[in-house]
Amino acid sequence: MNQKNFAERNAALLLLIFTLATWQAICVVFSVSEFIFPSPYQITLNLIEFKGEILRHAWTTFWTTMVGFGISILVGVFLGFVIGSSRMAYDAFYPLMTAFNALPKAAFVPILVVWFGIGAGPAILTAFLISFFPIMVNIATGLSTLEPELEDVLRVLGANRLDILFKVGIPRCLPYFFASLKVAITLAFVGTTVSEMNASNEGIGYLLVSAGSAMRMPLAFAGLVVIGAMAMFMYEFFSVMEKRTTSWAHRDKK
Repeated sequence: MNQKNFAERNAALLLLIFTLATWQAICVVFSVSEFIFPSPYQITLNLIEFKGEILRHAWTTFWTTMVGFGISILVGVFLGFVIGSSRMAYDAFYPLMTAFNALPKAAFVPILVVWFGIGAGPAILTAFLISFFPIMVNIATGLSTLEPELEDVLRVLGANRLDILFKVGIPRCLPYFFASLKVAITLAFVGTTVSEMNASNEGIGYLLVSAGSAMRMPLAFAGLVVIGAMAMFMYEFFSVMEKRTTSWAHRDKK
């Protein structure tokens, strides 16, 4: 029983260890060149050797992503409330927002470079463009799916539209909101990295391009590891916030 509980509590860590061990074994057994597919050991060596350079680029990627993500929260929540609280707004805006979300955000990078130049501006805006849609959709869904019977009961008790929105609609949206944040933050890192690969001279995206062009594959993979680690950290951060603020909406698993 104790072994089973240990495996359940540490399932993610055990899977990571197994994946890295298998990866390392494949590279060693088949003598895979580091220029083709570097091993975890080689990637770790590059993380240590170039830690200063990697940290500098990682910090640039992190803060630009957070700025773009913060803007996406403000815009996504606002549009979500507008769309979710009005049937007319839902019918008018939702199809347009869906069509906009289908556009490849990498195609916006050259346009953003013309408007804002090379640097943090395009990265921030790309992170925003790619991450606000999940937030908007989840907020709108939480509001638009409020049970009609519950609204009828509240109106009988004297509640107006604003009372229903702030006392029932917002609490009901919180699980949807945190679910969207966990999805959107990973997309924001993708948007920032794509922009940095095309329109920046710093950041992890720039590091990936420069390392790849110099055939330094272990360093390029080290950059990918850092991106994944930052995204995973922010995902877990929002998971903790979700558990602390919306515990009432989750049933404990035993």
